[in-house]
Amino acid sequence: MTPQDTPTAATTRPGDFAELRRRVTEAGLLRKRPLYYTCRTTALLAALALLLTWFTALGPSWWQLALAPVLALVLGQLALLGHDVAHHAVFSGRRATDLAGILLGNLVVGMSYGWWVSDHNRHHAHPNRAGRDPAADAILFVRTAEQAARTRGLRRTVAKYQAELFFPLLSLQALGLVVATTVTLARGRLRHPVLERTLAVLHYALAAGLLLAVLTPLQALAFAVLCGAVLGVYLGCIFAPNHKGMPMTGPDEAPADYLRRQVLPSRNLRAGRFTHFVFGGLGYQIEHHLFPAMPIAALRPASRIVRAYCAEVGLAYSEAGLVDSFREILADLRAVGRSVDAAPAAVPHARADGDVTRTEHEAVR
Repeated sequence: MTPQDTPTAATTRPGDFAELRRRVTEAGLLRKRPLYYTCRTTALLAALALLLTWFTALGPSWWQLALAPVLALVLGQLALLGHDVAHHAVFSGRRATDLAGILLGNLVVGMSYGWWVSDHNRHHAHPNRAGRDPAADAILFVRTAEQAARTRGLRRTVAKYQAELFFPLLSLQALGLVVATTVTLARGRLRHPVLERTLAVLHYALAAGLLLAVLTPLQALAFAVLCGAVLGVYLGCIFAPNHKGMPMTGPDEAPADYLRRQVLPSRNLRAGRFTHFVFGGLGYQIEHHLFPAMPIAALRPASRIVRAYCAEVGLAYSEAGLVDSFREILADLRAVGRSVDAAPAAVPHARADGDVTRTEHEAVR
């Protein structure tokens, strides 16, 4: 099994990525940071425990809705911690990685770890490549005129106004994770099916039980909807600047070498430490894609090395401020949305077996 941050010679121009990796390794930026992740995990679990204690003590009150966005932010941070775990940034071994990932994903957040790993593998292997990158072929947004031409019905109408509906649509992200988790656990192939199903069921049973034990049914529903909507917007706003509005490639185009395949479709955030903390370090998306197993605490110093190296080899290194990045995203979504009027509506057709895309490369594991 080939780690995603160690490409084969066939996919890398001689000397390009090897030289960059040498510089990053010599700077000590690929070493594990157990103390950092111990402190981060402890702080997040303590915050979760404090919120749940406060929630229980407050009782049946509409003021509980003020806690829902805070809980969503803590769950989002725990999901980002699970992201680091899955990339082997925390543990080197598969057994410890899988166990920690399933505990964080299925039990704490309520999202199937096995589904997410499979989905994320393909994204890292083919970022912004239509037909290969699941994030570039998402249901909520169309990214190319070709995708717009395949839409029909309600999705076609939504695609036409996707820029205006951007943030409302993001509020559905958490619901999408629940649906994907339910479908995967019901019929998907998982490495640890019994453990994943047991912990996911336990998560939702405990969540429903706690909500209904403390709140009235209407308050419980409002709390769950608000928490889910804020979590969706939070996670969506973290991942959107990474690749949306950046160059797309077609499924039949010859893939670039590893360095260019990861750098060119990625965008970094030009922001301060607090913003990068809120984004779980993923504002350094270029460095994360080049070195997925790198602890997020090392991404900032790594960005200086990568930026300088890209300038040295004449490779575009994209950065934008937080507001500017969303302006670029909305402009791109608006431009693609306009193409809906010019594209003929798609006609449903039976899917051939060859339409199924198989994972060609493991990025996370």
